[in-house]
Amino acid sequence: MILQSRAVGPFFKNCFVLGCEETRNAVLIDPGDEVEELLDFATRHALAIGHILLTHAHVDHVTGVAAAKRALGVPVYLHRDDLFLYERAVQSGAIFGLRVEPQPPIDVFYTAGQVIAFGEYEVRPHHTPGHCPGGVCLQIGRRGAQGKDLFVGDTLFAGSIGRTDLPGGDFNTLIASIRNVLFAFGDDAIVYPGHGPTTTIGAERRTNPFLQAT
Repeated sequence: MILQSRAVGPFFKNCFVLGCEETRNAVLIDPGDEVEELLDFATRHALAIGHILLTHAHVDHVTGVAAAKRALGVPVYLHRDDLFLYERAVQSGAIFGLRVEPQPPIDVFYTAGQVIAFGEYEVRPHHTPGHCPGGVCLQIGRRGAQGKDLFVGDTLFAGSIGRTDLPGGDFNTLIASIRNVLFAFGDDAIVYPGHGPTTTIGAERRTNPFLQAT
């Protein structure tokens, strides 16, 4: 699988392009302020992005959605429970002194058991509330295989977890999402957080202080 990420200021939030090396079909995950760099990467590597996938709707994860939608004309996906956050992107940006343009309407809401295909790969969304009501983990793998690449948004970080003091956040719900949903993928599953470096489920199960104490 082709995988490229970028993170730029002020939020240094990870955005990802994932592509099928055989068909060149691709998806874009959480376009923010770095979106132009990743759209350029996709063009240079002849990747055809067919879906814009959001792990959740906090403002740092959606500031590039409008630009991506204009450039690509493809559907935008979100969990319905985060729509209220998505629709407040302009106001949320203003809190940080940022000018954020209104975002395009959501085209598709994730559903249980949904499969989103790109080339020889599949994306399966799993609801992981706690950081916010509509957070999801995007499980990605080859068609017919148990995907081991997890794009978790701000649910879990290397050595930390997502904050729960924002609207709709809840600590106990977040811990339950990590233990009941993310841990079920096994220790060898690779975790790609919304901020910071890649980790694994096994590493976080063994050493993450927030998970050791709960």
